[in-house]
Amino acid sequence: MKNVPTRFLLAASTFLISVLMYVDRACIGAAKDDISSDFNLTNIQWAWVMAAFTLGYALFQTPSGKLADARGPRVIMAAIITAWSALTALTGAAWNTASMLVVRFLFGAAEAGGFPTLSKVTFNWYPIKERGIIQGINFSGSRLGGAIAYPIVVVLIAALGWKMTFVVFGLVGLLFAGAWWLVFRDKPEETRYVSEEEKRYIMENRQRAQTDRSQVAPLPFLRIISNPNMGLAMVQYVASNFTFYFTLTWMFPYLKEGLQGAGTLASFYAMAPLIGGAIGNWVSGFMVDGIYKSSGSLTLSRRIPAIVGFVLATAGMLLVTTTMDPVMRVIFLTIAIFGADMTLSPSWAFCIDIGKEHSGSVSGTMNMAGNLGAFSSILVFGYLADSLIQAGASPTEAIAGNTTFFVICGCLNAVAIGLWLLMNPNKSLVAEAAAQGGK
Repeated sequence: MKNVPTRFLLAASTFLISVLMYVDRACIGAAKDDISSDFNLTNIQWAWVMAAFTLGYALFQTPSGKLADARGPRVIMAAIITAWSALTALTGAAWNTASMLVVRFLFGAAEAGGFPTLSKVTFNWYPIKERGIIQGINFSGSRLGGAIAYPIVVVLIAALGWKMTFVVFGLVGLLFAGAWWLVFRDKPEETRYVSEEEKRYIMENRQRAQTDRSQVAPLPFLRIISNPNMGLAMVQYVASNFTFYFTLTWMFPYLKEGLQGAGTLASFYAMAPLIGGAIGNWVSGFMVDGIYKSSGSLTLSRRIPAIVGFVLATAGMLLVTTTMDPVMRVIFLTIAIFGADMTLSPSWAFCIDIGKEHSGSVSGTMNMAGNLGAFSSILVFGYLADSLIQAGASPTEAIAGNTTFFVICGCLNAVAIGLWLLMNPNKSLVAEAAAQGGK
C-alpha cells in the first residue's frame, strides 16, 4: 500500500460510498412484500412510496451541488452520509403509508448531494485523462451496491424483520461518515498523505480552477438550465435514468412474479442487470479515457461511449418485450442496463468539462433532470400495471406482462442517441458566464 498513489486509495473510498448509497437505496425493493403486507399497499401506493425518494432526490440535486462547490466535499459528504444513514434507520420506524412517504422523501433529499459532491472530488483530485475511469469506478459501486442489497436484504428480513434490517444499514453508514470526516481533505495540497511528487502531478494535469473564489464567475441556476448544451445533457440523462431506475424499484417484484413467488431465486436473478451495469461503467470509463488519450478530443471521448451505450439500451429494452421466459428477460435486461450505464461516465465527465469550478452545481442539475425521469419511470410502471389489472389481468400478470413500459424505455434511449450528436463538451458554461458578467 505504501507505493499506491493516494488518489487511487481515494477512488476505493468513493467507490465504497457509492456502494453504501445504493445498498441503502435498493433495499426497499427487496422489502416490498413485507412492507406492502404490513401497510396493506396497492401497486399504485407502493409506486408512490418508491417515487417519494426519487422526488426528494431530484429536487435537492442542484442545492446540494452548490453546497459542495461552496463548502468543499469533506464537510458536505460527511453531512450527507450522516443524514441519509439516519433516515435509512428511520425507515424502519415508519408506522403507516404517510410516515413512510415522508421518511422516503427526506431520505432522497439527504442522498441528493452524493454524486454531485463526488464530482467535486473528481475535479479537485484527478487529472483530466483519469476522469472517465474514476466516474466509472464510482458509478460501478452504485450498481454493485444495488446488486448485493437484494440477497442480503432477503436474508436479513428473514432473520430480523424489515424494520431492524433498515436500522442495521443505517448504523453502518454512520460509521462510514465518521471515517470520511477524519481522513479526507478537500484537495491533495491540503493533506499530508499525498507525496510531493503526486501533488505536483495532479496539479499540473487537472483542470485549472480559480484559487480565489471571489474571482469565479457566478453561475445561477437559471443560466444553467437555459443553456442549450446543458438542456441536451439533461434530456439524455432522463432517458438513462428512466431505464436504470427500474432495476432499483420494480425489477425484484417483476422477476419474482415471473418466477411465481421464488423470492430467493429472484434476488439472485435481480443481481445480474446491476452487475452488468457495473461492468458497463468500467468499460465506458476506460473508453472515455482511452479515446481522449489517443485522440485528444473531448467530444469523441464523451460521445462515442454514450452513443454505444444508448444503442445497447434501446435494443435490450425492446428485446425484453419479445419473451416471457424469465431467464431471457434477465439476459435482455442485463444488456439494456449495461448499455444505459455506459452513458454515465461520459455524462458526468461532460458536466465537469463544461462546469469546471461549478461542477457540483452543473452535475447536480443534470442529475436532477435524470431523477425526475426516474420518478416518472417508477410511477409509469405502477400505473401501467394497474391499468392491466383494471382490464382483467391478475396482479401477477399485470407486473410480469407490463411490456408497454419497456417500449417506452427503448424509445427514450433511441432519442438520446440523437441528442449526443449535438452535445459539445468544449462549450464551457463558466466561460460563457464570465463573458456575460454572470448575469
